Amino acid sequence: MTFLSRAGTALVAVLTAAACAVSAPGAARDTGGAGGPAAAGPPALTGHRPCPGQPDVTCADLTVPLDRSGAVPGTLTLRTALYGPADAPRGTLLFLTGGPGQPGVPFVERIRSRLPKALAAYRLVMIDQRGTGGTAVDCPALQKEVGSSDTVAPSPGAVTACADVLGPRRGLYTTADTVADLEDLRRALGVPSWTLDGVSYGTFTAGQYALTHPRRVRRLVLDSVVPLDGAGVLYEASFARSGEVLRTACREQRCGFDPAADLAKVVRRDGNGVGVFNLLVLASIIDPKLNDPRFGILSALHASARGDRARLDGLVAGFAESSGEPPEEFSSGLHAATLCADSHWPWGDSSAPAEGREQALRRALARIRPADVWPFQRDTAAAQGIPRTCLPWPATHPNRPAPGHTLTMPVLLLAGDRDLSTPLDWARSVAAANPTAELTIVAGSGHSTQSRGNGAGAAEAFLLR
Repeated sequence: MTFLSRAGTALVAVLTAAACAVSAPGAARDTGGAGGPAAAGPPALTGHRPCPGQPDVTCADLTVPLDRSGAVPGTLTLRTALYGPADAPRGTLLFLTGGPGQPGVPFVERIRSRLPKALAAYRLVMIDQRGTGGTAVDCPALQKEVGSSDTVAPSPGAVTACADVLGPRRGLYTTADTVADLEDLRRALGVPSWTLDGVSYGTFTAGQYALTHPRRVRRLVLDSVVPLDGAGVLYEASFARSGEVLRTACREQRCGFDPAADLAKVVRRDGNGVGVFNLLVLASIIDPKLNDPRFGILSALHASARGDRARLDGLVAGFAESSGEPPEEFSSGLHAATLCADSHWPWGDSSAPAEGREQALRRALARIRPADVWPFQRDTAAAQGIPRTCLPWPATHPNRPAPGHTLTMPVLLLAGDRDLSTPLDWARSVAAANPTAELTIVAGSGHSTQSRGNGAGAAEAFLLR
């Protein structure tokens, strides 16, 4: 559920494959040490300076408590970026990136290029959320195994090592913690209300903020939508959507075969459902129409179904490789800590003991109708990265749900019809449950429609309405 996942480095790894003691996370980067339920004094932005490489963008620091209960001492210094005048006619636009695990400040330039009309009327604010950027949670083994992928399954040892290094901090990276940080940011900016635009996991953060502080939100853009009550951790909607995405691509390319049926045959024969699913999820970010000749995904599936496995196996291997980004660019440790605390699991929430989780997962799988995940198999739902990350994650404090349940401000939902990371059904469910929400389906687009697809125009029209 990333905003700008792996696009460059994954491309190199995939094409290559197809052709043939870091410090404890958070500890060294935490500042202070006195702890307490709040940072000293009212929230403030300090250290104003030009952002590197962007002299017309101001970077500043927001200091927040590591643990607002005061049980774990320390503070975090979160980098922010501000572009445009404080008295912009439309006010302030907070843009939230995804993951969880991505920083925000490095993407200012891209957002400026994608929303120029809107940013002539708004001041843009972006933030490196807790556990990203300069406060990145750093888990070397997990980072090496999965990088920024949701769906690649890590080893249990890498997961538990990450949890052990975090120690008592592992329950302090929930979305509710980030929502509290964002409210501190609003107060530090001195704005009574603002507009939020979130992408992927950023839609969940933005939605939780809007449900917690509805009077502080003027408008809300949710692009590549995660449901307000959390992502579907077994990814049933994405599995089911895969067949339609493949068949749509085939019709557009007049491929002359049924790629969904080919996929069903391949994964049952080769037992590579997780790898093929990871391939399609990442393709929905960088090749949503599945027509890039460098990949040739449809033809690779068809060739494999007919017995020539080399091309597809190379693609699966290439897309599964960690893209090698450092935790400051994407923190797989933060990704694990937040997803495991935020999500609803077959075994309950993150406070459930590890014993019995696997059995609860198997019972949940047995309740899934095979037709609801075709062309994949039910076992793929349990074998992919999200449950495999959180099965061994130690019991910890779960995310605190927002007090509200329905969005009350004007909301625009953007969904790419080829997106398999946050499938279209998720956006439709949010639209159906929130009367103020309007849904725009962006044809031919995959994940992150404002940045990579054709959703920026719809977002700007809504923001300037």
